[in-house]
Amino acid sequence: MNRIGLAIALIAGALTAALSGLYPEIDLVISGLFFEPTSKSFTPHLNTFIFYSRQFALCIIGVFAVQAIATLVIKFLLPRSRSLMPGRAAMLIVVTFILGPGLVTNVLLKDHWGRPRPGEVTQFGGADHFLQWWDPGGPCKKNCSFVAGDPSAAFWTLASAATAPLPYRPAAYAAALLFGAAVGVLRIIAGGHFFTDVMFAGIITFLVIWIVHGFIYRWRATRSSDSAIEDAIARSGLVFHGVVAVAITAVFRITRGIGRRISGG
Repeated sequence: MNRIGLAIALIAGALTAALSGLYPEIDLVISGLFFEPTSKSFTPHLNTFIFYSRQFALCIIGVFAVQAIATLVIKFLLPRSRSLMPGRAAMLIVVTFILGPGLVTNVLLKDHWGRPRPGEVTQFGGADHFLQWWDPGGPCKKNCSFVAGDPSAAFWTLASAATAPLPYRPAAYAAALLFGAAVGVLRIIAGGHFFTDVMFAGIITFLVIWIVHGFIYRWRATRSSDSAIEDAIARSGLVFHGVVAVAITAVFRITRGIGRRISGG
């Protein structure tokens, strides 16, 4: 999560954009490798493998998300307990999950960028015209092709890789990139997304992680410490406990007063 990583991501984005500009058919050619005209479907003989592989990948993504969310929730509900993982790591993982695969991918792009999926274009038996990734004006109304959702969530594991101990961090980055690429290939061969959908899903997700990581870890004006974040969550939890205690006491007193009035006639 340094300037070299940012440069690599920007170069990858520029090369992908240039390739699709110089060779506009690249998406159709790659997806066409997995389309069977006789059945008018994508790799039907791999349907079972694709289904279970996708479910397994989603489980892996869920594990990374749940452990960070559980860390913050437990610290909030049990302020004096020891944090399950460092505060900054948990915050980075949760915030980037909400912003990356959540807000940017599934809300801002997939629901407003009308690019049809491979199975919906005329070249592969659909009714819609093929559109390049840069054209948001397609007929798709919701959950569209650009950018790829599952690969975005898979590449999001780079956030967890960024919190790995320094000696293991390069291997963690490599594993996260390999995981994201594998899920992307899985979605391409299933006809769920085009090549450029997957590439930009990874690039956009990385940029979100890079920015949030800068706010929490790198930039002097905003960076924090594990203890500061954990203490802030604990204080919020104590305030919440106080409010709940006051509310419960108030409800008990009101209920007891009503009971007395009823019993007194």
